[in-house]
Parts: sequence; structure tokens; C-alpha cells
Amino acid sequence: MEIKIGVQHTPREIVLESGQSAEEVETAVGEALSGGAKVLTLVDERGRKVLVPADRVAYVEIGQPTARRVGFGAL
Repeated sequence: MEIKIGVQHTPREIVLESGQSAEEVETAVGEALSGGAKVLTLVDERGRKVLVPADRVAYVEIGQPTARRVGFGAL
């Protein structure tokens, strides 16, 4: 699923594809924003960790998983 993270004072957002479920991402974001963790940590599809300081998170957008299309079929 696609996750977009807005960071304060930064013109671009962080976009990553993650194998984590929406509930796992929501729990991690909630814990980071409530002060339980100083850093928001997410893992992308390739196993790389993305770390964002919790006090700099402006917003997090959690998308729905999409199936990738193959071929040249009609839209």
C-alpha cells in the first residue's frame, strides 16, 4: 500500500510502498504522535526502514492496496 508522509518545513512529501497493513501503519503513527515514540518508523516493500522525527510529522496519508495491471488492455 502507498503511504505519504508530510514533513514540516519540507516542500516534498515522503512516498513509500509498504507491505504493512493499514492497521499497523495507523498504530505506529498514533504511537509516534502521542509521544510514545520519538521517531515514526515504517518499513517499505524492500525491507528498508524509513525514520521520521515524530515532532516533524505534518500528516500521514494511508492509501488502499492496488493491484498492478499488466498489458495493453482497454481502460
